[in-house]
Amino acid sequence: MKACRVCGRLYPDEAGFCPVEGALLHSATQVPVQADDGDPRVGQLICSRYQIRRVVADGGMGRVYEALDMYERRSVALKILHAEIAHDEVSVERFKREYDVSCQLPHTYIVEVTDFQATTDDSYVLAMEFLYGEELRSTLQREKILKPARVIRMMSQTALGLGEAHARKFVHRDLKPDNLFLCQTSAGDIVKLLDFGSVKDKGETAKKLTVMGTTIGSPFYMAPEQAQGLDTLDHRADVWAMAAIVYEMLTGRVPFYGTNGPSILLEILTKEPVPPSQVECKQEHPLPPTLDRAISNALKKTAAVRTASIGAFADALGQAFGLSGTHAEWAEIPESELDTLIAAKRNEMAVVLPPTSGADAGVDDFFGEDDSLGAMDDAFAAVEAPSGARAPTAPMSATQDALPMGSRPNWVLPAIVAVVMLLVGMAIVVILG
Repeated sequence: MKACRVCGRLYPDEAGFCPVEGALLHSATQVPVQADDGDPRVGQLICSRYQIRRVVADGGMGRVYEALDMYERRSVALKILHAEIAHDEVSVERFKREYDVSCQLPHTYIVEVTDFQATTDDSYVLAMEFLYGEELRSTLQREKILKPARVIRMMSQTALGLGEAHARKFVHRDLKPDNLFLCQTSAGDIVKLLDFGSVKDKGETAKKLTVMGTTIGSPFYMAPEQAQGLDTLDHRADVWAMAAIVYEMLTGRVPFYGTNGPSILLEILTKEPVPPSQVECKQEHPLPPTLDRAISNALKKTAAVRTASIGAFADALGQAFGLSGTHAEWAEIPESELDTLIAAKRNEMAVVLPPTSGADAGVDDFFGEDDSLGAMDDAFAAVEAPSGARAPTAPMSATQDALPMGSRPNWVLPAIVAVVMLLVGMAIVVILG
């Protein structure tokens, strides 16, 4: 390994210069670690194996460091729990679960977790491969929206990694842009799935860690059954979460918006999102109405009628933009080639299809055929979201306003509101990381 004398970052032996500082690199063993007055761990040897080089990030659960693995002679990321968290039995068990689960999921698109140990200062450390790049959240904050080709490639890779987890009966439960890491290459992003500490093990021998009446996950990407804390939650909750993330990547806004946790959950339980093709966004080309059906099916409120698997959703996404093949193929195709294929299909359709009439063309297709969304959806159809719970950039859906209300007794609406607020009140949202 080599290191930069200026910033302390570690690099592979073949690297010559630090891209951050522009400084010449030297052997890591010859570069002294710069002391950090605010963190006595920097410069120390942890667990007789890891030399901590620098602080990378801070989170609610712990601190992340870059370290040199003296055994393997490679750079690793170390997550060490904060002192107060290290004394909480459930938090420590979840931390260890991340290691236990990740060890069972060796996959190109899942971060490699290599070690779990107690430290001499009464905490716990998790070691994993050090990734060069950034979280999807940082990318979205900077770029706002992403091109379809990039999204399809990312979603295809995510589906391969997540599909492996689902095949082993693991449900991630905390999918969000913060837990999708993007490693940049000349062919495009390589996705790494992070943080399996919140995973739900659907296997028969799984140990239950979630307290009754609580909810694990991030509100903006939470399926209805997850928002209610239902024990019947399965892999289709992850399908919902990834559909919400894809929606955000393509439109620049989340499908369900609120100013706080309860208002977000109320939107999820009672509203339909604006079809992505009808969202005003700065995509170079309009999003196709065929995308609306793919997103709608993956965001069905009743899991039984939702897109059945994460692979099926990834396939539907690519097909919505005219691609042939499957997500397993698209995951490996360079982004530039996918972009060319999508452009060719767009031009082909522009020649074949007559011009649409009216701004609402294609909106009706968003809701699909007359699929039953379950009794809960019918009962909640008339409930209004709290004022201010709609994203400022989100146009109201004409179809949403036109949903049939039916004839109900006067007592029904207050009863529905009471039921919804009871469900929301039971969901104690724990946002990890």
